Amino acid sequence: MPSLEVFFDYICPFCLRGHKHLLEVLPDYPEVRVLWKPCESHPRPERYGPHSDLCIQGFFFAADHGADLLKYHERMYELAQKRRADIEDIDALAGNVADLLDAEAFRRALADGRYRELQQAANDYAYERNGVWAVPAYRMDGRKLDSIEGIGVTKGQIRRFLEQAE
Repeated sequence: MPSLEVFFDYICPFCLRGHKHLLEVLPDYPEVRVLWKPCESHPRPERYGPHSDLCIQGFFFAADHGADLLKYHERMYELAQKRRADIEDIDALAGNVADLLDAEAFRRALADGRYRELQQAANDYAYERNGVWAVPAYRMDGRKLDSIEGIGVTKGQIRRFLEQAE
């Protein structure tokens, strides 16, 4: 079964569009297993903000606690892009996923920095080991599909990329 690594960030509007495109075409490729790989769009330069560190750390918490990751993705995209909430506010994040997981445990894990090292390792994995410089980015069987910064990827590009796995 081929594995598709999807590198994304919750504050990137092109990631939201790429996420929707992928979910639309994925049913046509039931043999492809998706591995979600969160990373920051712009790791840590302060001129870029807000930073999605906490959303990404929350992703790892959600994965560890058996939450529906697609619902988690939807909630974080909605919070960051539609509601324009402060995604650097732990309480805002916890309140947004309270019906998906234990909000108090989520809040404590983020406040304690329990997933900070995982989040930093995810950035390193994306940028240093996989050459990701614009998100969303896709990796499968040694092949790459990268977004054009400020443009993203099309549904057709994703479909052609997945067809090559067959």
